[in-house]
Amino acid sequence: MSAIPDPTRKQTYEAGKLAKRLRRQVGQAIADYGMIEEGDKVMVCLSGGKDSYTLLDMLLSLQAKAPVRFELVAVNLDQKQPDFPAHVLPEYLTARGVPFHIIEQDTYSVVTRVIPQGKTMCSLCSRMRRGALYQWAAANGVTRIALGHHRDDILGTFFLNMFYQGSLKAMPPKLLSDDGRHVVIRPLAYCREDDIAAYAESRQFPIIPCNLCGSQENMQRKVVKRMLAEWEKSHPGRSETIFRAMGNIAPSQLTDRNLFDFAALGARDGAPRADVHAWLAGSDAAGDTE
Repeated sequence: MSAIPDPTRKQTYEAGKLAKRLRRQVGQAIADYGMIEEGDKVMVCLSGGKDSYTLLDMLLSLQAKAPVRFELVAVNLDQKQPDFPAHVLPEYLTARGVPFHIIEQDTYSVVTRVIPQGKTMCSLCSRMRRGALYQWAAANGVTRIALGHHRDDILGTFFLNMFYQGSLKAMPPKLLSDDGRHVVIRPLAYCREDDIAAYAESRQFPIIPCNLCGSQENMQRKVVKRMLAEWEKSHPGRSETIFRAMGNIAPSQLTDRNLFDFAALGARDGAPRADVHAWLAGSDAAGDTE
């Protein structure tokens, strides 16, 4: 008669495998995109959600054996949401021995006053949050700003931009801010959300829900998220394939004239090129009309 496996031992084993997979994916993303360099001061934006907790945990784990030395500081923006448990993050970070700072800024009142009830608050909220974090980073010698966006966030943004903005873009794993002052990194870029959720549960992070936008069930991002979940259910692996496609782009097979010079493709040397206005007017390059 075979022995019955100990559920606790099995859970511990599976949790260890999951942690190892996430560390490998984070390390791969950091290496692929050159996210962290020798002497960097990395600001981990900690919201209190599963993603940012996992991000901090992974970077702490990698820091001990990383090929370069870098500093970590956790920063939270207290947006003064009603009933926000302000003690949770300081207690957690103190217990972990992680340097941290809490920025106090009442963005909640601004967002709820400006955005009509029932409308999506995320855009304004994220802009104000980004501004506060960037300002602190600039004043405190931060060289990298680490955000907790994962693979599914990147995919969702890709489809949101395609469906509603008419553009092919997403969240890059690494970017330079518009003013050129900040390098933003997303070390969880290769990590699946369900893996992160399972890891956060196994680690029993003290999750703080976002009451500001958590009830907005009709947000387009949630619609896209459901679409991707249905695709993945009916065609397992489709999300991973789409994600790989975002890093395997052939500009000559698309239609963006800024990325590929279609007009010069196959053009004969010395042949005059008709002006676009002449084409639209029904005339030739010389401007002759019938």
